[in-house]
Amino acid sequence: MAKSKTKAKKTNNTAKRIIASLIMLPVVIIALWKGYPYLDVLAMLVGVLLSWEWAGMVPSRKPMVYFGAYVLPLAVSIFVYSTSAIVLTIIFTTLFTFLKSRREKESFLLTLGVPYISVGIGSMMWIYHDIFAYSPYNFYMTLWFLLMVWAMDTGGYIVGYNLKGPKLAPSISPNKTWSGLIGGIVLSVAVSELYFRAFAHFNLIAVDHKSQIFFAVLGGIIAAVSQIGDLIESAIKRHLDLKDSSDLIPGHGGVFDRIDGLIFAAPFVYWLFAYALWYF
Repeated sequence: MAKSKTKAKKTNNTAKRIIASLIMLPVVIIALWKGYPYLDVLAMLVGVLLSWEWAGMVPSRKPMVYFGAYVLPLAVSIFVYSTSAIVLTIIFTTLFTFLKSRREKESFLLTLGVPYISVGIGSMMWIYHDIFAYSPYNFYMTLWFLLMVWAMDTGGYIVGYNLKGPKLAPSISPNKTWSGLIGGIVLSVAVSELYFRAFAHFNLIAVDHKSQIFFAVLGGIIAAVSQIGDLIESAIKRHLDLKDSSDLIPGHGGVFDRIDGLIFAAPFVYWLFAYALWYF
């Protein structure tokens, strides 16, 4: 009887995940295609919800003060096109939050929320507006980045659930396995290869064979980096004794649960294309 209830609960949760995904994915893709201001407003909305979650899940005496400290640099990161303004706002707000939270039990996590949210969400916008600046190239390449993270999540869930095997990090996330990690990376590589082959076939983007291989390998690396972000979020929740960051999204938990890999991988991708690849 208990097994049947557990199975029914899992089935119901999976159904909720699918329905929520079918609603969220078109919204994200349409906003990507439309660009400014739709994408920027969507990013701000997601960031505000993430700020609300972080201020709520980390215990503090004045959560609204920390919520404001997260939203301010987030808004500057998205809407202000000045590197110096963005950097200075993040630095000073981080310092303010650190000083404000010195007597709090979770001072480190309260302070960490400032750069984690603003740089994480901001990097996705910098990738779209700065790295891949020309339409529709910015749409195609930013969508490719999102697909790498989504493929990691999907492949990890399907392969890990069916094959199981040795745990990836049992003390942090008991459900994650090495098979899931490998499955997610393989799916990301495969999706990247198919993605650029389709573009080459329909002459949407000029991508030669070497570039296809490069992006396929990079897709696997991005998938692995996003998994690290997932584990970091799991470690934070375990430290705070939480199952989900919130219950905002049916079947998914909270916003942080949904975009943990994205906001960790986005700064890496931005740094890679903005700086690192110039040396190769």
